[in-house]
Amino acid sequence: MSENKYRDAQHALAEKIRLVEDFPTNGVLFEDLTPVLADADAFQLMVDELADACTRLGATLIGGLDARGFLLGSAVAYKMGLGILAIRKKGKLPPPVHSQEYSLEYGTAALEIPATGMGLEGQQVVLVDDVLATGGTLVAARNLIEKCGGEVAGNVVVLEVAGLGGRERLDDLPLVVVNEPAEQE
Repeated sequence: MSENKYRDAQHALAEKIRLVEDFPTNGVLFEDLTPVLADADAFQLMVDELADACTRLGATLIGGLDARGFLLGSAVAYKMGLGILAIRKKGKLPPPVHSQEYSLEYGTAALEIPATGMGLEGQQVVLVDDVLATGGTLVAARNLIEKCGGEVAGNVVVLEVAGLGGRERLDDLPLVVVNEPAEQE
């Protein structure tokens, strides 16, 4: 994609993102993608940008993270003619499952994928999610996929919350942020 077309896409998406101050806590500026998802043109543009990034990273399977990563990842996988690996929060899948625990600010959580019915060996999985914050979920998803014999080829997100260290936690893998601010380019 040409540099000008890429910047036009970033601008079009930025115009649709709803900014909510002090959510979920004071001092946080929440970037809500709901208006982007509800607008057919903006949604298509976002999916096109995500799919382009996943293609460049050599995806053979898309990994969508629970829950908004399912929406985005499914659309990307469909556009690319690939399958979607739904990476679920603990307790959402029937057993048997592979599980990966990870730390949260106040405790732990876990991600799961089915232990039977699909093979990840030899797959180049690109992880797709809406927002990169601390990177904990993407790191856990990578560990889970690698534990099951797959390889994570990169991470693709729509937005990044600066200053939370997520980018640094993913620094050994390619990271594409579709709506990346100019100062991070």
